[in-house]
Amino acid sequence: MTKTKIKLQDFLSKLALFNQMGTQELDRIAVGTSEMHVQRGETLFQRGDACTGFHTVIYGQVKLAFTSSQGSEKIVEIIGPGHSFGEAVMFMDKPYIVSAQALADTLLLHIAKSAVLAELERDPLFARKMLAGLSRRLHGLICDVEAYSLRSGTQRVIGYLLQYGADADAHVDGQEIALPFSKAVLASRLNLTPEHFSRILHDLTENQLINVSGKNITVLNIEKLRDYDG
Repeated sequence: MTKTKIKLQDFLSKLALFNQMGTQELDRIAVGTSEMHVQRGETLFQRGDACTGFHTVIYGQVKLAFTSSQGSEKIVEIIGPGHSFGEAVMFMDKPYIVSAQALADTLLLHIAKSAVLAELERDPLFARKMLAGLSRRLHGLICDVEAYSLRSGTQRVIGYLLQYGADADAHVDGQEIALPFSKAVLASRLNLTPEHFSRILHDLTENQLINVSGKNITVLNIEKLRDYDG
């Protein structure tokens, strides 16, 4: 890992968790914050490693994943800019239960547990923001369980394309969606094998709902895609 010289307070002040803090509060958090520049493919931590704080992504992407004894990987979450991870484990005083690896060259901030606990005692608003972040993460995980349990693989893929398209303002016929990571990573994130994921894309293509070119997917008929059930 290499380090990049940055003004920590400038980055902290742009994050939702810290953006209402004054200069003195940011200075206190910055004392317990370190920057980490992680290259693509580099492991940030492994399952079982001690957790001494939480991370937030400034740019890049980090995948959180389990690996089975047979070596297969299940991606739990992909963390992008402005989002954080590790808070729950930090509060529980438990080791990490997932591994973290950079999917791209990534700049992160690591905020030490001691700095977080000290600020929680000083600032009730900070405590509420921290609770809100943990609640959003829990809600997202529950939605994932619901999708894996009640929705077919095809519905999961379509749901992702529709949601990602909405985030990218791409809900029009002929709009191209550039996937933010590889198809193998996306398949794991949707709890699909790469082969199953490829079959779903092929089926959607055969039905003239999408067109696939590498990591670029063009939605040909948004209304029919919404209604398609495979």
